Amino acid sequence: MGVYSVGHGELTRHGRWMAAVLACGAGAVLSHLSAAALYGMGEWERRISIAIPPSRDPRRPGIELHRVLLKASDGTTYDRIPVTSPARTLIDLATGLSPKRLERAVNQADKLGLIDPETLRNELERRAGQRGVLALRELLDRDTFVLTESELERRFLRLAVSAGLPLPETGVRLNGFLVDFLWRELGLVVETDGLTYHRTPLQQARDRQRDQAHTTAGLTSLRFTHRQVVDEPAAVIRTLAAVATRLAGRAA
Repeated sequence: MGVYSVGHGELTRHGRWMAAVLACGAGAVLSHLSAAALYGMGEWERRISIAIPPSRDPRRPGIELHRVLLKASDGTTYDRIPVTSPARTLIDLATGLSPKRLERAVNQADKLGLIDPETLRNELERRAGQRGVLALRELLDRDTFVLTESELERRFLRLAVSAGLPLPETGVRLNGFLVDFLWRELGLVVETDGLTYHRTPLQQARDRQRDQAHTTAGLTSLRFTHRQVVDEPAAVIRTLAAVATRLAGRAA
């Protein structure tokens, strides 16, 4: 393949993916973890995953082959590279990823506008019985599955459920600000502060304005740091449970 040799050290990541697809011949597409990395909904791994028709048997170093019968709707082109569709990629990931990593991929796919959960559900209905579909459907049907912006927020959501709170609204605009979590019936707003985005004085001032706007509107506003969510989950659960009990009593 000349310049397209998969092992060529000067090739970019994108070039290695394209080279691998070309090296595997007609009908080959980038798939699994490599497809997820191309889309931006997964981490890059040096070993390249390629889906090929069952009748083909190319042998290329550094390539993990998956012999599968793909439908026309299973494949597409992204950034000029033949690749499995976002739906098919997530289904393939569901055969090997942990629930935590799979949830992260689904959230990232939605965030990037690749496929939303409702469209993904419809795809799963049409693919009943296919390997990976059941695991992905179980993830989407879990009571604690709600789309959020970050892993920190996903961790916090699990703590909120453990505290006995119902599922909140996420990413809604309120009092001129985008809030992380809103329990509208309780009048409770919660923000989670990551390690990166809440360190500057300007952002801290913005956070205070946000909290004051919610308080002025008669809401209870709580803010939890990254350290609290990750290292002190029991304390977060106790705080949430106590505040929710107080607010529920006030509403009654």
